[in-house]
Amino acid sequence: MPRHRPHPVARGFTLIEVLVTVFIIAVLAALAIYGVTRYLASSKSSEAKNNVGAISRAAHAAHARELAAAEALDEGTRSAAAGNLLCETATLVPTTVPKGRKYQPKTAEGEDFSTGDKRTGWKCLKFYVDQPIYYQLAYTKDGSPIASANPAKCVTACYEAGARGDLNGNDVYAEFARTGHINTATGRLKAASQIYVAREFE
Repeated sequence: MPRHRPHPVARGFTLIEVLVTVFIIAVLAALAIYGVTRYLASSKSSEAKNNVGAISRAAHAAHARELAAAEALDEGTRSAAAGNLLCETATLVPTTVPKGRKYQPKTAEGEDFSTGDKRTGWKCLKFYVDQPIYYQLAYTKDGSPIASANPAKCVTACYEAGARGDLNGNDVYAEFARTGHINTATGRLKAASQIYVAREFE
C-alpha cells in the first residue's frame, strides 16, 4: 500500500518580520515625501532666482543707457550732461509677502510693475512680470532691505535686486538678492558674483 507524503505545514511571517517590513516601507515613504516636498520647494525658489537675475540684468541695461537727472534749472543755465545713472528705487510688488500663495500682478497703468518713470522704478528698469508669483519682488537703489545679512550688501552707489517669500506661511522669510556696485574709479557697474540666498525653502 503506497504511503502518502505529509502536506508541508504553511509557515506564516513572524511578528518581527512584519514589523521590519513595515518599518522599511515607512522609511521609504518618508524619504519619498521629503524628496517630493524638497523638489516642489526648489522649483518654486527657482522662480525667485530667475526674477532676481532678470531684475539685476535690467538694472545693468538701464545703467548702460545715458540718462539725465531731473533738475530745476535757473534761467540761462544748462543742465548737467547725461550720464550712466542707476534707476531710483521701485515699489514692492506685491506690497506684502504672499504667504504660501501666488500673487497675480496688476497690469493697469500706475499699478505694480507699471509704476515709475524713465528715471524711477520698474519703468526705468523696463522690467515687468504678468504671471502669478510666489515672491515679493524688489529693486532698491543705495540699500539692502531684502537681505541685510548679505556679505555683498548695498550701501551707496549700488543697487539690490531682491525677492522675499514665505512658502509655508510661518512668518519666516526666504531671501534672495543680487547686488551691483559702481566702481567709483571707472564708473562701471559690476554685479556680485552670486545670488545671495537665505532660508531658501521657507
